Amino acid sequence: MRFFDEARIEVIAGKGGDGAATFRREKYIPRGGPNGGDGGHGGSVLAVADCNINTLVEYRYTRIFRAEPGKNGGSRDCYGRGGVDIVLRLPVGTVISDIDTGEQLADLDEDGKQVLLASGGRGGWGNIHFKTSTNRAPRKRTLGKEGEQRNLHLELKVLADVGLAGLPNAGKSTFIRAVSAARPKVADYPFTTLAPNLGVVRTSEHRSFVVADIPGLIEGAAEGAGLGHRFLRHLQRTRLLLHLVDLAPFDPQADPVHDARIVVEELRKYDETLYAKPRWLVLNKLDLIPPDERAARIQAFLDAFGPVERHFEVSAINGEGCEKLLFAIQDFLDSARADENDKTAGIIDDSDDTEDIEDTGELQDFIECFNPRP
Repeated sequence: MRFFDEARIEVIAGKGGDGAATFRREKYIPRGGPNGGDGGHGGSVLAVADCNINTLVEYRYTRIFRAEPGKNGGSRDCYGRGGVDIVLRLPVGTVISDIDTGEQLADLDEDGKQVLLASGGRGGWGNIHFKTSTNRAPRKRTLGKEGEQRNLHLELKVLADVGLAGLPNAGKSTFIRAVSAARPKVADYPFTTLAPNLGVVRTSEHRSFVVADIPGLIEGAAEGAGLGHRFLRHLQRTRLLLHLVDLAPFDPQADPVHDARIVVEELRKYDETLYAKPRWLVLNKLDLIPPDERAARIQAFLDAFGPVERHFEVSAINGEGCEKLLFAIQDFLDSARADENDKTAGIIDDSDDTEDIEDTGELQDFIECFNPRP
């Protein structure tokens, strides 16, 4: 199955049913009065996040979703039945935007989260609502309202703690295979990943994180070269980026320093926020470098590339150095989550603060209302 992370759809809520203008007609009751019922409410269109879905392929070919209209009101005070709502099940991480206004309507970032996309039209009133003491046989009724109609853009941004960035063939797929149960395609010849892959890394019984592997970037991706920036959106929710660099490229003329700078520049062109995320350098494929040359090759790269936040040396094919990197990532994520919890707790504490009340006697009078003196 192909991976679809974008779709455009049209949602149309149901029209409300029309109210009825009828009168009671029974034997020996010549003037029974109005008994027209209301029309039913039109069906609405809702969206709900479902963790069992991981692609928007269902919305790639089915583009229009129309809810059922409400039924018209009837005689004998019969109200019309409401239209049935339709629920669109979307992957967790889907961002829903209105194409016409550009407004972001929802971000389904939690499993089970539900939002209203288009509200059904209200049903019309029957003539029973217009009876008065002076107008005892009203023939007035109202028609049902049209339901909302919207053109929507669905954009999937996978939820992951760590994102892998790098040129094609930097070893990202091999790395995610080595540290998780994900099994993207790898081979001993140059090719690039065509769709994002997610892998869960478990560092202990109760500690784990999610890694996202996206197709490699190439120079000129900002101008549309290769797969361009199509999949970089999947790194926007991550807390940490791992920049994988191939220290032993297939092409002997390739310069790892130049290639690493290409990735950094493409991140900056795409999104300054993504560029500013914590980014660790991972020097990969050490197994292809003779042991007596590794230290000199690594130091030469770091001197030429410039200062980095942190760097690690690994060989994803045999797992060398991966354990140290994984535990460092887990510690970083635990610390980041703890800081966020502290900030949230601080906001709650601030909201509970109360201003000092000046003692003017009013407070004492208020207390005595509930505790009167004997």
